[in-house]
Amino acid sequence: MIRPIKKQDKDTVMDLIGRTGMFSEAEIGVAEELIDRTLNDPDQKDYTIIVSTENDKPNGYLCYGPTDCTEGTFDLYWMAVDPTVQGRGIGQALLIRLEETVKASRGRMIVIETSSLPKYEPTRRFYLKAGYDEAARIYDFYKAGDDRVIYIKRFDQ
Repeated sequence: MIRPIKKQDKDTVMDLIGRTGMFSEAEIGVAEELIDRTLNDPDQKDYTIIVSTENDKPNGYLCYGPTDCTEGTFDLYWMAVDPTVQGRGIGQALLIRLEETVKASRGRMIVIETSSLPKYEPTRRFYLKAGYDEAARIYDFYKAGDDRVIYIKRFDQ
């Protein structure tokens, strides 16, 4: 089941984000800020967080929102799946839900940014397999030897 995040999900989601081993302490802090903002200000329109659940316990998480100053462009900010259930289609289901939501709102495009470090190779393959194209690469963006890789998927209107 995929649904909006609830307050009681926060600890479980933060735990699974940490257990992925993919995010730095600073990144985990930003993820928590966005979770708190989403949970504590239901009227804000910048971020939406959805979770996949099994027995109502989150095992995947995705944060997205409209890109400021654009028409119909959305950013996928964060995505994580509990390492104990990776490979079972949870990330794919979350991504499909995002795409359905963007299409339903007449969105034109989803933009995803990730790192070029070797540990992100499975992530980059996942996006390519899901039909995203590498649109840009900014060399040494995060630090020397760590490029920002930008993927996009366009939708016909």
